[in-house]
Amino acid sequence: MVTTFWLALFLGLYPFVFYPALARGAAWLRGRTVRKASVSPTVTVVIAAFNESSCIERTVRNKLAQRYPADRLDVIVVSDGSEDGTDQILERLATGEPRLRWWRQEPRAGKSAALNGAIRQARGDIVVFADANSVYAPEAVGRLVSNFADPEVGYVTGKMIYGNPGGGAVGEGCSAYMRFENWLREQETSIGSVVGVDGGVDAIRRDLFQLLAPDQLPDFVTPLRVVAQGYRVVFEPAALLQEDALEDQSSEFRMRVRVTLRALWALRDCRSLLSPAGNPVFAWQLWSHKVLRYLAFIPLCVALGLSLLLTGNVLYASMAAAGLAVLACAAIGHFVPAASAGARVIRLAQYFVLLNAASAIATFRFLRGERITVWKPRTG
Repeated sequence: MVTTFWLALFLGLYPFVFYPALARGAAWLRGRTVRKASVSPTVTVVIAAFNESSCIERTVRNKLAQRYPADRLDVIVVSDGSEDGTDQILERLATGEPRLRWWRQEPRAGKSAALNGAIRQARGDIVVFADANSVYAPEAVGRLVSNFADPEVGYVTGKMIYGNPGGGAVGEGCSAYMRFENWLREQETSIGSVVGVDGGVDAIRRDLFQLLAPDQLPDFVTPLRVVAQGYRVVFEPAALLQEDALEDQSSEFRMRVRVTLRALWALRDCRSLLSPAGNPVFAWQLWSHKVLRYLAFIPLCVALGLSLLLTGNVLYASMAAAGLAVLACAAIGHFVPAASAGARVIRLAQYFVLLNAASAIATFRFLRGERITVWKPRTG
């Protein structure tokens, strides 16, 4: 029982504590760089939108105004069955603006189908993926593109910064989680390739893109396929995108369940990359950063259960108390939101439990064979 406890505790903490430490060491030892340069290939920004009338104009204008040669950048927007006036806004913006093209996808078929259609029509050698509510820093496109001066680079992801204007617990947890992910992506770039990307500020060599099935997660499957083709996926911290984090806990939870469920299917679809026979370093990263993180709830629950059975020993009693304290903090943050206003530890515990609970639900739905094709943006 004692051996099982320590093994479970190690596996539960590994993706959050031990893998980042190992990744830092591997980055220091390997130290791979990206040979960046000021280059200006043709670029097409593609955006899939569903009911985005509140933000689509700002987003499109932001992309057209990038500090990048105007004659080498254009924008494609696919309205995925929008019903709120998004189409009318796009029609008005496209009038007299030859760099903007848009069309309506009918019936609604989801983001993956929209991206497939957009890339078929893309003129740029580089395709930039943007979300319908994403606002880039003025030089973001140029920063992304500079990495493609390195012929080994096939995909670049920028830096997502989540703001928390409402000061809520979910926003605080999401912001902290994103800071951790951005740091980890810096280490993984030095190792070779990053494992996960955001999808809202990303770029790919157009000829490396492979068409997606309607239920596949573009932000995960596409970079994995780039690695499978022998190219690097790298992080560009100077390509900035800032968004406000979701403040509603239910929306954040549904979003995390959806993303995890689709990522589990992506891992299944790209399971050859999990074999160390091909790319052993990336296989280790993929197991550590994704598979073991999504499944961490299992060994964490086992470790907590065993610690409760071993409370006759002061060490294990302390471990049990620590685990129960995390759950108690999460419960307080959930049921008494005002209590977390000045307690960062409560907010972080709440988000940690939310992540693992979402992974548990997503794993259960994955085992039942559920798939997701369409959803409502920012509500999960």
